[in-house]
Amino acid sequence: MNLAKNIRNTATRVLQNEAQAVLNLIDFLDGDFDACVEHILLSKGRVVITGVGKSALIANKIVATLNSTGTKAIFMHAADAIHGDLGMIQEDDIIICISKSGNTPEIKVLVPLLKKLGSKLVALVSNPKSFLAEQADYVLNATIGEEACPHNLAPTTSTTVHMALGDALAVCLLEARGFTSDDFAKYHPGGSLGKQLYLRVGDVLGGNEIPIVTENAGLAEVIMEISGKRLGATSVVDSAGNLKGIITDGDLRRMLQKSLDIQSLHASDIMTVNPKSISTQEYAIRALNMMKNHNITQLVAMNGNKIAGFVHIHELMKEGIV
Repeated sequence: MNLAKNIRNTATRVLQNEAQAVLNLIDFLDGDFDACVEHILLSKGRVVITGVGKSALIANKIVATLNSTGTKAIFMHAADAIHGDLGMIQEDDIIICISKSGNTPEIKVLVPLLKKLGSKLVALVSNPKSFLAEQADYVLNATIGEEACPHNLAPTTSTTVHMALGDALAVCLLEARGFTSDDFAKYHPGGSLGKQLYLRVGDVLGGNEIPIVTENAGLAEVIMEISGKRLGATSVVDSAGNLKGIITDGDLRRMLQKSLDIQSLHASDIMTVNPKSISTQEYAIRALNMMKNHNITQLVAMNGNKIAGFVHIHELMKEGIV
């Protein structure tokens, strides 16, 4: 029991330390941060992000975030840079160097070489008085009080704030560029995320026949239509073909539990009027959200004023967006 309590206390302390350090970054946002964003926006080059050790891992993550949100970026390992990788830097590229101390040997060797190339240098650093910060054109201040590690040694809080500040930079650039969800979908075509961004209702209807009965259809015809089309429901239309309601197999079961003269029933007597519907051009994720919000399993899909079919939650599950 004591071990479990100690584990929980340690985890709480770590999360509080890192959460507070991220919040403290707000006070460090200044003109250098603004100027850095503006410079990247106006630049014809790429963002080259470099670092060593854990900072290199954070650099890779920020590069991935920038690329996926409309800002061209590449990673350059600081140690490899002085052994030939400096050749990847092009004219107009802007360099972001990530370092906690800003005084590591690799950084002290690399920075003068970058300055000779004429590249704008950004220091994402936790020591604003370091060699790196003093040489940089812009300083992104990521100062922390102490690491979450009890020995104040292992990069924990510092790497968290570096990544958070990189996210802030990426989102500022995203918004300034007017980067939309459609733009995002172009870079994320795979997996469930991609499907949420590009898959439309019309894409998941398949080749199923469309179950339709008129308002005057008898109960037997309604049952045959639901059973024959195997979608668990049928739409109900008026004489002009306009959608008036929907009847599900659940509606039929509830109707049969009542003391009614089923021989005299028509579709209009048991249908749910004004059924939930969605355009075939809407994103499939919106159909899923509508189903969740209204606690239903299917929607009538409309192509203009014409019924195009039913979109069922099972089809969305097959597509992997649930």
